[in-house]
Order: sequence, then structure tokens, then C-alpha cells
Amino acid sequence: MGEAVGALFSGQHWLDPYPLYDAIRSCGPLVRVDERFWVASGYAAADAILRDPRMLVPDRELAGLQGVDSAEEAVLGDSMLRANPPDHTRMRRLAAGAFTARRLAGMRAAVTEQATTLARYLAHLAKRGDAFDVVTEFAYPLPIRVICTLLGVPATDQHWFREQAHALTEVLEPALLVTDVDEAVRARSRLGLYFTDLVQARRRQPAEDLVTALTQAHDADGTTLSASELIANLVLLLVAGFETTTNLIGNGLAVLLERPDLAAALRANPALAPSFVEEVLRWDSPVQLTTRWCREPVEIHGVRLEPYSQVLVLLGAGNRDPARYPDPHVFDPTREAIAPLSFGAGGHYCLGAALARMEAQVAFPLLLQALPRLALVAPPLRRPRLTLRGFVEIPVAG
Repeated sequence: MGEAVGALFSGQHWLDPYPLYDAIRSCGPLVRVDERFWVASGYAAADAILRDPRMLVPDRELAGLQGVDSAEEAVLGDSMLRANPPDHTRMRRLAAGAFTARRLAGMRAAVTEQATTLARYLAHLAKRGDAFDVVTEFAYPLPIRVICTLLGVPATDQHWFREQAHALTEVLEPALLVTDVDEAVRARSRLGLYFTDLVQARRRQPAEDLVTALTQAHDADGTTLSASELIANLVLLLVAGFETTTNLIGNGLAVLLERPDLAAALRANPALAPSFVEEVLRWDSPVQLTTRWCREPVEIHGVRLEPYSQVLVLLGAGNRDPARYPDPHVFDPTREAIAPLSFGAGGHYCLGAALARMEAQVAFPLLLQALPRLALVAPPLRRPRLTLRGFVEIPVAG
């Protein structure tokens, strides 16, 4: 078990971690690797851990107990991603208003308009006979434009945002070079300065956006949202708002390009999009893992976790657990009761999950209809990452 987990961290299996997940799961759905370090690879165990309020996300308290400086803490500290109740509850409540079902329903027309504009441009390139990278030209700009609209951030800065997010999210990976950490810290600093200036601008001229809403919450009562929390959460919402959605769209497009039968069915019947998106999330999750720890003894499926135990929760492994899904390595959008772990569960369930799903449901049939002859011109290139799984580029022509 220790060797299998070590191999996972080595980076050698990141392009296709699923066989290694199977090897890890064969040792048990929740198995101890070392003293107070466990790995959850079974669906039921992972789901239970994510939903148990006694299982906490890594925070400053954990970093202090370990006596180490966390790269994640340096980059993502003060945000709700690295906070536990009551701080997490307080911060999440302030941002949740932007992701209500009513608000998202109202955004669907804007998402469709953005996706249509991008698809028409790609159809123009295809008509000229040009090949293009569908990640750069579609999977990235669509969610960036959507989250920029929600936050009130100029979409003209989208290419710069992509560069900063690429550097910043390195801290989420299990193996890092010192240069990666340094660049992540610099990217966080640059984004922090960017949002500090934008907050000042919104104080002078408020708008109907999330930056204004959170700024006003801070200004009304600094204990509701501190200055550092304000900036940290704006950075988080921007980066998380497009990074995982880009991977979801890219992973789904790769499937469609390799399975013309699925592409034809979805092109002919866009109503199949929701079930297709759920199977993409299950089969090739854009987020593959997360971590939890406990202050007190916790029993999960008959396994006792001692105080201060840490658990590596392999979301991608849980999504392909044969105990939950028959033939889990087969991509089958007709599966019933698909409930992927890709956006987490419990108190830390992803705020933007419904938005990401909606964007993908709009994007896939729309792009297929605009480009009926869309096809690969070279093999897709995977990003050499584990936590955030996606593609660097998917070269196509139409």
C-alpha cells in the first residue's frame, strides 16, 4: 500500500492514475498507510469522510501542529477553501448568494451567448481550413468570461488570469519543486494586488457584481469579512471559477472526439447533455483528490481514525469504485443514479458546482452543432498534474 501511494506521489502515473487507483483500492476502501495517515479510495468511505463535520480541511491549526509551513496556506490561506467552521460558514454564506438556483437560471442566456460567440469564431476558423486548440480557444475562455461577469472583472484580462491561475494552482499538487512554490506565491501576490485595486474602484463606483457585494460586506462590518479574507476569497472565486470548469469541458471534449457515436447522439439531442456531463465528472474528474483531518476520534465504516489523523481522499478512485458503479472504467452516459464525488460533498461542497455543470451542458451540444465535422488532428496533450486533471491542448479541425 505504501509503495502504491508513493508511486502516485512520484508523478509517473499522473497521465493515467486509474490503474494505480485500482491497486490502492484493492487493499481496502479506507486503509492506513502510516501512523495517522490514511487513504480513502472507495466511494462510500470517501463520501462519508467528506460529509462528516468532524473531518476538517487542512488549515493553519493543522500546519501549526505539524510544525511546517504549508505552500497551500501561503497561497490559499484566509480563503474559505482552507477554513473550517465557524469561519468557513461565515465566509461561504456571503458568497453563496451569487450561486443561487435563481441567479444561475438567469445566467444561462448569458452563458449561451458567450458559448455561441466562441463557437462561431471556431466555425470561421474551420471554414478557412485552420486547425486550432479547442482548449485555448473554447474550454478556457468560456468559463473565464462567465466568472468575470459574475465577479465584475474585465474579461480583457482573461489571458493574464490564465497565466496566474496556472502558477497558483501548482500548490494543490502532491509533489512540488521549490520554483513552483515561489511562482505560486508570486502569482497570488499579483492577483492580490489586482483585486485590491478593483476593490478600491468598487468603493468609488459600486456595481451589480460579487466584488461589490463582498466589499460592502467587509466595509459594513470588518468582523463579517476581514480585509485579508476579502482578497483571498476573490482570488479563490476567480481561479476556482474557471480552472475546474475548463478541465470539465476539456475532458468531455476529449471523450466526444474519441467517440463519434456519442458526439452524434449529443449533437442530435442536446437533452442528453446533463447525463453526459455527469458521466464525464464521474469517469474523468477535473479534481482528483482532497485531504481531511480530525481533532477527535472518528469512526468511518468500521475504521477508527485516531485524533490528528489525516486522510487523502481520492475522488477519482471513488468515482470508479466497482462497488458503486458496475464496469466503472467504461464511459456510459446512460448510467442511472450517477452521483460523482468530483465537487466534494458536505459542508465544503463546491459553491460553483451548479454553474460548472450548466456551462458544460450548454457548451457541448452547441459546439458540436456549430462544428459538425470537428475532429482531432493530433493526440490531446495532458497536463502533468494529478489534483487538477485536464488537458494542455486538444488540437482539432472542423
